[in-house]
Amino acid sequence: MQEYIVELAGYGILFCVALFTVSSLIGVLFDEENHPWLNLFCSLLIAATQVILFLDLAIVYQSIEYLFLLAFMLILLFVLVGMTPLLYEDCSRMLLNLCGMMISLGIGMISRLSTDKSFKQYMIILCSLMLSFLIPFFILKWRGFRKLTWLYCAAGILLLAGVLFAGKVVNGSKLNFSFAEGVSIQPSEFVKLLFLFFLASFLSRNSGFRSVAVSAVFAGLHVIILVLSKDLGSALIFFAGYVFLVFAATGNPLYLLAGGAGGTAAAYVAFRLFRHVQIRYFAWRDPWKYIEREGWAITQSMFAFGSGSWFGMGLGKGNPKSIPFVEQDFIFTCICEELGVCVGICLILMTLMVFLIACKMAYRMKDKYFQLLAFGIGCMYIFQVFLTVGGGITLIPLTGVTLPFVSYGGSSSTVTMFMIFVLQAIEMRCAAERRTVHEGNEKER
Repeated sequence: MQEYIVELAGYGILFCVALFTVSSLIGVLFDEENHPWLNLFCSLLIAATQVILFLDLAIVYQSIEYLFLLAFMLILLFVLVGMTPLLYEDCSRMLLNLCGMMISLGIGMISRLSTDKSFKQYMIILCSLMLSFLIPFFILKWRGFRKLTWLYCAAGILLLAGVLFAGKVVNGSKLNFSFAEGVSIQPSEFVKLLFLFFLASFLSRNSGFRSVAVSAVFAGLHVIILVLSKDLGSALIFFAGYVFLVFAATGNPLYLLAGGAGGTAAAYVAFRLFRHVQIRYFAWRDPWKYIEREGWAITQSMFAFGSGSWFGMGLGKGNPKSIPFVEQDFIFTCICEELGVCVGICLILMTLMVFLIACKMAYRMKDKYFQLLAFGIGCMYIFQVFLTVGGGITLIPLTGVTLPFVSYGGSSSTVTMFMIFVLQAIEMRCAAERRTVHEGNEKER
């Protein structure tokens, strides 16, 4: 009987996730992100996905813990997609729903791997959500934050330098500060937001060649410190974010070409200097040759994709724990193995929709500062998704970065939540601009 329940639950999850993805895609493509009935339907699909997923886990593992987690997740969903529009009427409800579904799938799969880690992840996301409620208020009410250009830059560099000299070494890289057993903070995640605030403030004032050159020096300092810390995944994200933000500020495609050439040269230098980069490259090129050591994670990831196929093996029927750091670097692989590649494709489409919403916000804004901020958040977000998913499917070598809102990681989830609510503040400002234009047109008539 349990086999039938697991099988039916898998198809139920796929049905809900696929219907949610199609509905969201219709809303994003046809500019109906805030359509009330469409968003209510999407919210109900998230709730249905949570109910099926956690009830399935409770039956498979015969544990009441999953029922408590289900109750907690429904509370989180209500706070995220129910209370936010009550506080901020002009927020993007579709963006909230997309985040809600990704969080649901992420915590659901982390729960399958470890209930202790899933509860910890849940508490971090809930706390970061409560803090994020304040972000639109400050951005909309206090205009002085955009003038703190050099404070953002100095704070970011100091935080990264602190990790370089006093950070804890994790898998050969200096990534975080540890305060107690199991409690750590990864400053590079928080510096992403400071970095974007710095660049948006600096380049919105003047995007001439001299300003670009000055910004390149300070952006380069961020990247160099990350490289010296051997946090090359974050260095790539910062570099890509900078290149695309400069392109958005100037409209000059030559900066993209220069960034591509510089990135290629930097990657070659990193390959020659760092042994662990060479190991990851060779393991990516021929994982079967190094299957017993360096290629173990990649080969197990490939086995997982093959085992899961389109519709998945069912919750609890895969072997994701054979993959090192599966809840962080290979959570996408875990989802595809047990829920199916179809759910994985839907998840990728959700991340693309978040990026598209951020780009639409940037396009609609008249204020260049907020244009750059929205576009920068979108670019950093989608590039991090590319690095994580690309590494998991062996499209590119592993970089060791997390999948936002889905992977286990407190710092990453917290900063991603902050970024989403910065986008919400920008969306509210867009709505205010549209109302002003509409009122002006009405007066002219």
